[in-house]
Amino acid sequence: MPKVSFSQLIAKAIAGEVISFPTDTVPALAVKPEFAQKIFTIKKRPATKPLILMAASMSELLPHVKGTEQEIELWQQTANQYWPGAITFVLPASSQVPPAVNPTDPTTIGIRVPDCSIALDILNQTGALATTSANYSGEAPLTEMEAIATAFPEVFVSGEKVSSIEISSSGKPSTVVKWTNNRWVVLRQGSIKILAD
Repeated sequence: MPKVSFSQLIAKAIAGEVISFPTDTVPALAVKPEFAQKIFTIKKRPATKPLILMAASMSELLPHVKGTEQEIELWQQTANQYWPGAITFVLPASSQVPPAVNPTDPTTIGIRVPDCSIALDILNQTGALATTSANYSGEAPLTEMEAIATAFPEVFVSGEKVSSIEISSSGKPSTVVKWTNNRWVVLRQGSIKILAD
């Protein structure tokens, strides 16, 4: 199991390797967007289930979405209300999103800023990462870094700065809402309730 130092974890992510780290919901598998296919392979994940982009701020994610000036302003207002936090917004994707992140429908992209200090620390240094929960497709998300390291020997995890953060993870997936016909539609209800109609 490739446990590495925190600085090595950052370097591995920047080099295009798959890493794992805690978030405010469940731990993530993460990789630079252009290497997203690695996660589909590792998880045995069907192409119909897209990854999401996670970053440390909305400004890091804006280049990956496209909309009118009014839409982008509204999306930013909504993000300011709920982020950092356990809510994923599915928006129209810009050409900056590699098709491998959402192979079946590359016209949309899920984005999120997590409310977790270690995740934000990593994302501040790596930039936006393509992410998903740490589990084999169809199985329950793994919630402990030790279990992730054992299940995914090719994934790099940090051997430090982890145990106290894990306690703050909710263990529940994020709420997912999609911008459709000028309104939010709930695709998955998580711990955060959003007025979507």
